[in-house]
Parts: sequence; structure tokens; C-alpha cells
Amino acid sequence: MPTVPRQRPAPSARPPQAPPPQAPPPGPLLAGPPGGSILGGRSILSGRSILGAPSILTGPAQPAPPVLPAGVARHRRRAGALLLSGGRAVVRWGHRPSGRFVVPLLVIVALLAVTGAAGNFAVRATAPAPHPSGAAPSASGSTDPDAVGGAAPADGNNVATDPDAGTGTSGTGHPQDVMAGWAKKMAPAVGIPEVALKAYGYATLRVAADLPTCHLGWTTLAAIGKVESDHGRENGTVLQPDGTALPPILGVALDGRNGRQLITDTDTGRYDGDRQYDHAVGPMQFIPRTWVQYQIDADGDGQPDPNNINDAALAAAKYLCAGGKDLASGGGWWAAVLSYNELQAYAQNVFNAANDYGVHSRSVA
Repeated sequence: MPTVPRQRPAPSARPPQAPPPQAPPPGPLLAGPPGGSILGGRSILSGRSILGAPSILTGPAQPAPPVLPAGVARHRRRAGALLLSGGRAVVRWGHRPSGRFVVPLLVIVALLAVTGAAGNFAVRATAPAPHPSGAAPSASGSTDPDAVGGAAPADGNNVATDPDAGTGTSGTGHPQDVMAGWAKKMAPAVGIPEVALKAYGYATLRVAADLPTCHLGWTTLAAIGKVESDHGRENGTVLQPDGTALPPILGVALDGRNGRQLITDTDTGRYDGDRQYDHAVGPMQFIPRTWVQYQIDADGDGQPDPNNINDAALAAAKYLCAGGKDLASGGGWWAAVLSYNELQAYAQNVFNAANDYGVHSRSVA
């Protein structure tokens, strides 16, 4: 199958946009939430998610991460609310096979709608970033969130599930179909394909159920998808109804040349077709060794696939929330995004996209 090569512009081509200068506050700065956070509640963590799917917390235990420097600014945000439709439709749909993904979701809504969670963020250093930059590091080399702004993007409109979604001819039978109604209304406002929006929304709900203190918003996940691959549309690639990106998206070889990181082959070419060097793969641009650590079958087809937006979006959400990350604070939000790719210009581009999605989503009733 042919693949689509991709190149990322050097940081200097897309410089970060620093916010206007402000007088330093007397203490840690508190500001608004990361874009589009929809959940702030807590759930009981167990071997299976209360959404009815396997918990994303399975896998090898990770060592405790180092704590961020004390100077990192902290910001708080309001917890969003989940909107559900439903009553009788949920009862009817709950008897169908796909209903197992939605009915348990109703249990968490009452908890999440009225509770909030806040916490500190610790940088996780035990795994490589999903997409190491193909360009040279920034001149300063700093990964301090305050160096690229410190504020968090605007909130987005709430995610709403549709218990009757996926029951017609357009349904794929995947759990992401519970987001179909919300995605259909939201897509024109934010310019994101519906199949990608469903993946981002569902991944956000799953993480909120299993890792309720993370506070990952759909706008942040969507912004990373935008920067990494234009939501699986880079260079003519098209997301299929089942979420698969065709032709597959393949990053440049991480061969240590022209400022790129040197990562020799870790997957014997299984995911990137290269037995000499690793490449970032798929719409969320995972390098193979990181994919192996965070892979998950999010759509229930039995095969975790980095080239499928459903699987890749939930894996990216797991990565962003791993190690106790809390994106409710501005400092935590910036640090989480920088852990995905440490370039400051990259993080600024994600901020800009998330903020844009947050603003535009508010026009949707």
C-alpha cells in the first residue's frame, strides 16, 4: 500500500506567538482551562472502564515521574458538563450490542456534571514522545511552559452523546458512533471531519472515566490531530468511515540527519516499513516504540492500529494523561503538549488550534 511522505517545517518557519506582556502576579497565576475540557468528575478505577470497554489503565506500571519546576504557572478551569439525550431511547438502545458502550456512560454523567477535580502535573519522562520532531530543536531548548505563554486555550462547547447514533445505515457499529449527532453539528463550525470528531470526543470520554483528574478536552486532542496530520487529511490522505487513514501517513526517517532525532528501527518495519530507522506513523504520528506502549483497540475491531483515527486518538489521550498529568492548569496543559513534541513552535501551534476550536464551537447550540 502506498504511503504519504510528510515533512514538518522548521520551527523558525512557524514561530510561537507569545501573549502580550503582563505584569508578573504576586504568586502562581491562575487562569482559564485548557480548551474544550468537558469533564471534571471522578470515577472508580478498576480493571474495566465504566464506559463498558476495557480500561485504558491496563498495561505495565510506570515509574513515578519527576515533578515540574516550582516556577511553572498554574491555571485552573471550570469543569465542563456532559449533555446526554435519552431516557427511553437509552433503555431501548442498551439492549443492542453497541448499547454497552453508552448505558454505563449515563452512570458517570451525574457524577461528572456536578464534581470537579484539580491537581498538580508531573512531567512523564519514561517514554519517548509520540512524534519526535523531524526538525531541529528550538534555539532556547527550553520546555518550560511559561516560555511559550503559560495561558491555556479557550474552552470548547460540551460533548454530547446520542444513544440512537449508529443504528441507521450510516452507523459503523463502533462505540464512537455515540458521538455521531454531536459530531455532525460540530463539524461545520470547526472544520473537522465527522469521523475524526467522533474519535476525539469518544477518546475524551474514555479518559475522563478512567483518569478523571486529567481533564483532557476534546479541543486539545483535536488540535494535536490538526497539527500532526490535518485530521488524517495530509497530502491527499482520506479518513475512511471506519477511521482508517488511506493511504497511510508516514513521517520522515528519524535518521539523525538535518537536525532530526536518531531512532534506529524498533519494530522491524512492522508499522513504518523501514528496518533501519523508525518513522512517525498515522494521523496522530506515533513512533513505533511509543505506539507499542500506548496502543489500544478503541473501536472494538480486535486490532490496535496507529493508522486508524479511533485507536490513535485514544492512544494519544492515554499518553497526554499518563503519569498523573492534569491539564486543568495552564502549566499542566503546556507541559502535556510539550511532552508530545518538545518544540515550542509545535506547542504554540497546538495552542492556536485548540483555542480556535474552543471559540468556534461555542456557536453550536
